Amino acid sequence: MRAASSPACLSPLLLCLCVLQRSYGTPSPPSPTFTHNKTKLPDGDKDSHHRPKRGWIWNQFFVLEEHIGPEDQYVGKSHYVLHARAIDRFTNRAVEPESEFIIKVQDVNDNAPKFPDGLFSASVPEMADIGTSVFLITATDADDPTYGNSAKIVYSILQGQPFFTVDPKTGVIRTALPNMDRETKEMYSVIIQAKDMAGSVGGLSGSTTVNISLTDVNDNPPRFPQKNYQLYVPESAEVGKAVGKIKANDEDLGINAEMTYRITNEEGATMFSISTDSDKREGIISLRKPLDYEKKKAYSLNIEGVNTHLDPRFSYLGPFKDTTMLKLIIGDVDEAPVFTMDYYIMDVYENAPARTEVGMVTAQDPDSTRSKVRYSIDQNAEGDALFSIDVDSGLITTTRSLDREEVAWHNITVMASEIDNPNLVSYVPVTIQVLDVNDNAPYIATDSTLVVCEGSKAGQVIQTIRATDKDNFANGRFTFALPEDLPENPNFTLKDNEDSSVSVLARRQGFSQAEQELYQLPVVVWDGGEPLLSSTSTLTLRVCPCQRGARTAVCRAQAFLSSAGLSTGALIAILLCVIILLAIVVLFVTLRSKKSKKEPLIISSEDIRENVVTYDDEGGGEEDTEAFDIAALRNPEAAEEMRIRKDLQSEVWRAMGTEALSPSLTLPDEDIHEVIKLKVVKADRDTSGPPYDSLQTYAYEGRGSPSGSISSLDLPELQSELDLSKVDSWGPEVQILSRVFQDKGQQHSP
Repeated sequence: MRAASSPACLSPLLLCLCVLQRSYGTPSPPSPTFTHNKTKLPDGDKDSHHRPKRGWIWNQFFVLEEHIGPEDQYVGKSHYVLHARAIDRFTNRAVEPESEFIIKVQDVNDNAPKFPDGLFSASVPEMADIGTSVFLITATDADDPTYGNSAKIVYSILQGQPFFTVDPKTGVIRTALPNMDRETKEMYSVIIQAKDMAGSVGGLSGSTTVNISLTDVNDNPPRFPQKNYQLYVPESAEVGKAVGKIKANDEDLGINAEMTYRITNEEGATMFSISTDSDKREGIISLRKPLDYEKKKAYSLNIEGVNTHLDPRFSYLGPFKDTTMLKLIIGDVDEAPVFTMDYYIMDVYENAPARTEVGMVTAQDPDSTRSKVRYSIDQNAEGDALFSIDVDSGLITTTRSLDREEVAWHNITVMASEIDNPNLVSYVPVTIQVLDVNDNAPYIATDSTLVVCEGSKAGQVIQTIRATDKDNFANGRFTFALPEDLPENPNFTLKDNEDSSVSVLARRQGFSQAEQELYQLPVVVWDGGEPLLSSTSTLTLRVCPCQRGARTAVCRAQAFLSSAGLSTGALIAILLCVIILLAIVVLFVTLRSKKSKKEPLIISSEDIRENVVTYDDEGGGEEDTEAFDIAALRNPEAAEEMRIRKDLQSEVWRAMGTEALSPSLTLPDEDIHEVIKLKVVKADRDTSGPPYDSLQTYAYEGRGSPSGSISSLDLPELQSELDLSKVDSWGPEVQILSRVFQDKGQQHSP
């Protein structure tokens, strides 16, 4: 057993315990290491080897001063703690107390620095100052940075010198040369190396590539490739259309290369304009005015190109603009004839005979050849059949007489073409005015009827009328008058207002529709033209009772009938009833007259509606007719009118040289017939009462009686007691009845 407890014998067992402890043990905080001191054995045992007792030795840790990084700073690594004891394999008893072994792992430089995966790109403006920061590159090392220099990295540049440098500690890449020009070289590939062990020999390293590009700045002015250009432009070029392009080059990019163009000389700017195409950076030259080879065969344009976005840092490089000269050669083109005017206005009098000259148009060939021109009228234009043109001279004439009242203006289109090249045609509008002559007489429109109120007074204006004349400026002022070859009109007269109008005036006091409803008034009107023309128009005037308060004269009868709304059938029915009643009355009177003359016609002394006076003697005569006055059956207005009529009749008798006495006493026998005729006419025309209110008979027995005869049998013409020709003044109903009787009489006449 003693031999088994020797160190040689315990080595396998300790090794086994160490392996087990490493496999199952847990790391513990750093602890001191053992020294070679003696270990005390259990009581009763003795150690023949006298091993020294362990002592404590502490490890050193390193911390960076003033570390302010975002991650925790690494201080030191863990170590392994092992617990071991010796056991007798036979008795399974501990040979010595348990011992603790601490194993610390020391780092070695076995990891090279690494850069993050990926392609690195950076940019910096061209012409940047020395030391301008471009990019920050960082590498990592997996070794322990606290143990030696295994993780201490130093940066260096392997490729990219002398343009760029890298800070060995921070990895910041900076520019190393001034005035680097993008237009000379734009892209740079820079290789950066990271080496540990502080860059000493034997250290591990890694590298990566950073692609650096120079961005553009406006450090180059525009430049025209040539100082002189030449361009051909035909004279037929359209105004406003582009005739050419010009371009200045700029080595810069984007907005740094943008520019504008302008024409600097006055002659060129007057005829041409230039605009900038921002996409292609070209100057577009356009025509402002028409070109004429015969007037000017060439133009010179001074053109300037200027950058629009300037950088004041590079103003020392000079003006950022350039100029060139462009010469435009105008080409001769065969052109159509050109009229001397853009349009023509001519005039000709109406009624002029055919072949009358209207005017002349003129066109010339603008080319230097001066080809002869032929004229024609466009057949598709208006008025081509009314006018013709001389093919050589351009003289326009009429083909027939023109009437201004039909068409006052004519528009035609004249064409001019070259004999050498008929396809070249130009057009010009020609407007022809037909001048007025006094060839139409004035007239008054007679399609309407003038209204004359029954209460019109003498001198009152009935209506003001105007004349119409188809002529325009040739008629002058109108004058009016009544015809001189007709008797003086007792009812109406005219008043010339001297403003081409005339007023119709009433000449007497009051009108009666019953007496006469319609009047005809002829009026002569003259114009003031040369020659003097006139015409006679007949005006129709209608008499009617007018409505009061109306602005214009309106007949009451018309208004009543229109307001009543009676149909034609109703009016005919009413008139038939009236006719039937009149026929019954006439039949009744006829039958009563055949009865005994001694039978009194008035049945009752109180009935005074009728007054039938008969004469069966040969004396008394006309005075007896005044025995009974039927004025009581009439209205006061009718009685007054009857009195006036009697006074007028007395004046008529006195004018005839007789007195209002009994005709049988004062007139010869042969004049009794005239007296009876007058009485008959008076009775027939008496409109103050119905015709059946008074029946008067006159008997004339010849010339044998000294007192004369009052019989009407020997009158030359027997007149009906009802004179239908005078019934028109009794009103519309009686007028219709009158026409019916007239038609009856015509049917029974032989």
